Amino acid sequence: MIGALNLAIIIASLLVAAWAGFAGFRGRAPDRVQFAGLVLLQAGVLAMGVIALVALLGGERPAEPETFAGYLVTMVCWPAVAFVLARMEPTKWGSVTVAVGCLVIPVLVLRLEQIWG
Repeated sequence: MIGALNLAIIIASLLVAAWAGFAGFRGRAPDRVQFAGLVLLQAGVLAMGVIALVALLGGERPAEPETFAGYLVTMVCWPAVAFVLARMEPTKWGSVTVAVGCLVIPVLVLRLEQIWG
């Protein structure tokens, strides 16, 4: 796993969560910045997923492969699910959905690192 990519995903996720949380606190619906942040996060987690798959195919194995696969699939799907749910809720709760979704991603990344290492 690449530590710099993981750190970039965590920082980006926390920034988008802060932006969306502030918008939700102000009663604002999700804006383009939040959606662009989710797209950026999706690209990052997809890159991380591809890197993990290449490492797995190359012969490296995490301590718990089934648990790792579950967390990896969840992490790859999570930003897309937050995007769809936020688009379905064009109120302040859509921003809250983005914020909560982005707060989950760092936990998933750290858990993947823990299982891998």
